[in-house]
Amino acid sequence: MSVLRIGNASGFYGDRFAAWREMLDGGELDVLTGDYLAELTMLILGRDRMRDPSLGYAKTFLRQAEGVLGTALERGVTLVTNAGGLNPAGLADAIRSLGDRLGLQVRVGYVEGDAIQRPDALTANAYLGAFGIAACLDAGADVVVTGRVTDASLAVGPAIARFGWTRDDLDALAGATVAGHLIECGAQVTGGNFSFFTELPDGGHRPGFPIAELHADGSSVLTKHAGTGGAVTVETVTAQLLYEVGGPDYLGPDVVTRLDTVRLEQEGPDRVRVSGVRGTPPPDTLKVGVNNLGGFRNSMTFVLCGLDIPAKAALVRGQIEESVGTEGLEFTLARTDHPDTGDTEAASALLHVHLRDGDKSRAGRAFSAAAVELALASYPGCTLTTLPGDATPYGVFTADAIAQDAVEHVAVLPSGERVPIPPPTVTATQAGSPARAVDGVPAPAATRRGPLGELVGARSGDKGGDANLGVWARTDATWPWLRDWLTVERLAELLPETAALTVERYELPNLRAVNFVIRGLLGQGVAASTRFDPQAKALGELLRSRVVDLPTEVPA
Repeated sequence: MSVLRIGNASGFYGDRFAAWREMLDGGELDVLTGDYLAELTMLILGRDRMRDPSLGYAKTFLRQAEGVLGTALERGVTLVTNAGGLNPAGLADAIRSLGDRLGLQVRVGYVEGDAIQRPDALTANAYLGAFGIAACLDAGADVVVTGRVTDASLAVGPAIARFGWTRDDLDALAGATVAGHLIECGAQVTGGNFSFFTELPDGGHRPGFPIAELHADGSSVLTKHAGTGGAVTVETVTAQLLYEVGGPDYLGPDVVTRLDTVRLEQEGPDRVRVSGVRGTPPPDTLKVGVNNLGGFRNSMTFVLCGLDIPAKAALVRGQIEESVGTEGLEFTLARTDHPDTGDTEAASALLHVHLRDGDKSRAGRAFSAAAVELALASYPGCTLTTLPGDATPYGVFTADAIAQDAVEHVAVLPSGERVPIPPPTVTATQAGSPARAVDGVPAPAATRRGPLGELVGARSGDKGGDANLGVWARTDATWPWLRDWLTVERLAELLPETAALTVERYELPNLRAVNFVIRGLLGQGVAASTRFDPQAKALGELLRSRVVDLPTEVPA
C-alpha cells in the first residue's frame, strides 16, 4: 500500500502499438495508463463521429486491449485511458463486448460530462479532473475509460483511490499531477526526443515507457522497466517537465501545481526522485477545447535549382496569383540551396505554396492544376515534389472556459450506477506569474563562438495556436549565465519569427530553466498551421543550433 506503481503505454493516438504488451510483461505494475487525446486528435475523432455516430473513440486502443486484457486481469493491473474521446460510453460497451468474446469477466467504469453543447462547434470538451476516475476505481473497475480529462488525471485518479486523498490534499494532488505530466507523453521522459540522445546508453534507439512510483505524500520516483532502452535522468525528466507548460502556476481542475517548487534528484540508475511539490486551490473554471472546421487547404511545392532563386520564386508567385487570385495564398521559400555544388538536390531551394479557402473547389483541383500547368511555362528547371490533388478539410482550435459547477461530471460505475462528481468547494482566482525583468546584464569577460546547444538543452511543443519553448542549463555553473542572457529580446534575435509576437518568459530556478510561451506562432492551431514545423516540435533544436557568444569560463 505504500507505493503505487503507475506505468504509461501511450502518449498519443498512434504511439507504439506494442507498448501495452511490453509494459505488462516487463515487470510489476498496479496501474497502466494510456493517453490518446491531443488537441488534433479531438478533431480527428470529431470527423469520425460525423461519418458514424457510434464512433468517436480511439479504435487503436480496442485492438491493443484485445491482446492484453486477459493478462491485465490475471495480474491485477488496472487499465485507465482517455481513449474514450468523444464517446467514452461507446468504448466502454466495446470493451465489455471484447471481454465477452474473450471469455473474460471485466468490470468497466467510465467518466463522462466533458462534452459541452456548442451548436457552432464540431467538438467542445471541458478538461475534467481525476475524482471521477477515482470513483470508478473505488467501485472495483478493472478498466476505466474517460473522455477529455487532463492528461495528468489518468495518474492522479488512481492515486486518489489508493491513498484516500480529498480535495483538501493540495500538495499531494500537485505532486501526483507532476508525476502524471511526466509520464503522460510516454517515452519522452525516458529519452525520447531528448536533446542529448547521443549520450543515452542505446543512443535513443528504442526508449522504454515510463513508470511513476507514487507515495502517499504525493512524491514519486520516475523509472522504467529493467532492460528497456533510453534512460531516466534528471535531464530527461527536466525535458518532459518543461514540455507544453506555461508559467510556474500549472492550472488544473483539481489543483494549481507550483512548478517552481518541484525538486529533482537522481536516486540511482534510471531512478529520479520528484519531491517538494506544492499545490494551491484550483480555479473556478475549467478549460474547454473547441474544434471547428475552418475550411479547406491544399499545398504544392516547387523545386528551384541553381541561380536566380528569388526571381524564380517571384515568377511562380505572380503566375499562381494570376490563375487563382491572391486570397488565402501563402508562399514560403526555404533556402535549402548551396552554391557551386554538383548535386541537384543540394543546389535547390523549395517554394511551398499553400491555399486555404472555404470553397473546396477553389482550394482543390483548381489550385493544384494551376500549379502543374506551369511545368512548361515558368522558370528554367521547373519541377514539383507534389502531385495534383484535391483539397482536404482543416480544423481550427480555440480554448475557452466554463464554470466548474456548470459541468455535470459523472462517474458511471461498473454496476451502471451514475455518481455525480461535485466540483471543488474551494477555488482561487489566478493572478498569473509575472516574468522576471532582465536588464543591464554584464557581458562575460571572455567568450567563444559555438552553438547554444553546447551548454543547454531544450524541449518545445504546441498548445493550440501558441508554442512553448523550455530551455535548461546542464550545470549549476551555466544557470546564472542562461538566466541572465536568454531574454525575450535575445530570443527574438535568435528566432526572428518570434519578434512580432507576444512572448512570455518564466524562470524555474529549481530546474535551472527558463520557459517561453510564444503566442500565436501556430496561427489557428496545429491543424490549420502551414509552418514547416506545424507543432513547434523542432523549435527547441533550432534555438540550440544557433551560433552565439558562449562564456569561456563555462565548460561545455
